[in-house]
Amino acid sequence: MIAAPSSGSGKTTIARGLMAFFTEKGKSVQPFKCGPDYIDTKFHEIVCGRPSINLDTFMASPHHVQELFAHYGKDADVCVVEGMMGLFDGYDRDLGSSSEIARTLGLPVVLVVDAKRSAYSLAALLSGFVHFRKDVNICGVIFNRVGSKRHLNMLRQVCDEIGLDCYGMLPNHPDLEQDSRYLGLDFSDMPESQSLISLLEENVDWHRLLALGAETTFQPTTRWKTKNSPRLVVARNKESFSFIYQELLDAFQNITFFDPETEAPSLEDGDLLYLPGGYPEKHLDALTENVAAREAILLFAEQGGRVIAECGGMMYLCKSIIDDTGEYRMCGVLPYTITARKADRKLSLGYRRFTLGGTEYRGHEFHYTQFLGETPQSVVQVYNAKGEPVDTPVFRHKNILASYTHLYHIYETNLYEDRREI
Repeated sequence: MIAAPSSGSGKTTIARGLMAFFTEKGKSVQPFKCGPDYIDTKFHEIVCGRPSINLDTFMASPHHVQELFAHYGKDADVCVVEGMMGLFDGYDRDLGSSSEIARTLGLPVVLVVDAKRSAYSLAALLSGFVHFRKDVNICGVIFNRVGSKRHLNMLRQVCDEIGLDCYGMLPNHPDLEQDSRYLGLDFSDMPESQSLISLLEENVDWHRLLALGAETTFQPTTRWKTKNSPRLVVARNKESFSFIYQELLDAFQNITFFDPETEAPSLEDGDLLYLPGGYPEKHLDALTENVAAREAILLFAEQGGRVIAECGGMMYLCKSIIDDTGEYRMCGVLPYTITARKADRKLSLGYRRFTLGGTEYRGHEFHYTQFLGETPQSVVQVYNAKGEPVDTPVFRHKNILASYTHLYHIYETNLYEDRREI
């Protein structure tokens, strides 16, 4: 696991860089990401050529996290797990944190430490991290933003004193600063990415990192596909509808995809239409112009078709979306208007859970858009990770279940057991 004392230390740069480096060396690299984040996993996939898997102990049980790690890592040469935030930062103290994932999987942790403007004082910080939880195996450090060879020697002394391995460093370098500014881009296509790979090869003891070779005793599950699962039709696009957990897709036996910007879905033989989240507000022209897709979805929904719509997918089902350039017609299934105007932006962020039909659902909410005017009435009370009520609505319209919440599991539920309304 590549983790850090805090966000902004450089763990994302180093985690992706190591993934790219090991892949370039001919290794089969299985990427993982702690927490519910969808965006980092997309860039892991670009780098490694295989889907990245979220590991989250709020949305899934520890045993299930172990199953995920064993299932997706079984044929990889190396598994790289990118942590989230600071190592011990969770939704309630260290619950749900990267450290809990490390304990659950028995992973060795390499801390990425920002050494800029620091030297021996890092001994106090690292000593605190190493001794805070004895059940977390912090085995070494990679220092970031190292100013000189003398600076590195001072940092190595810190590691020697505490008994940590120093696996190397990354220097202050303009290319790396640019990488951190462009985390939202495919940096594998940028010239700086090759610079990062070269810097890692020159300055990081990657042989010893590979030798860490975390071994687990978890056995891959043989029941990965859901029996008698519905025929799933999924909206998928590089950006508009991209927030999908890979595990969710892999659980279905019969699944087809369509791009709402360019294609019309074939819904005649579909049992369930899944409209995941993403950034539809960035592609309003294309979504509006594809009338065939919008009309097909409206007809499917009005005829009682079963739909799960999350965040961006829910926005797409609404009457319209407004941004600073105007108002754009969407599917018109839901009688609401969404505003994506800058003046209306408000961050809603956090884990969510609710019980519907005797089943508890867990997920995550992250958006800036809001309902404009009329808002839907929630059919359940939604709570955050600490059990506090939040005003996120989960609502129904005919056989549609819609919300701003990205659900983790939609297959171990009663949402499609029979033809009754959701």
